[in-house]
Amino acid sequence: MEIGQFLGFLVFLTVFTMGFWMLIFLLTTVVPYWLFGNLIENWKLKKAEKKAKSK
Repeated sequence: MEIGQFLGFLVFLTVFTMGFWMLIFLLTTVVPYWLFGNLIENWKLKKAEKKAKSK
């Protein structure tokens, strides 16, 4: 294995690893945060709509 192939393999491994950890981060942090925020926002809108109808 030549040094160029080895460096190419290291670059590939680095990019693959960064992509893997980014996927883990998105699935465990960003997606739940987005879903929870969306549910809270919808709940507030429905609550405000219900309050406006009752007046």
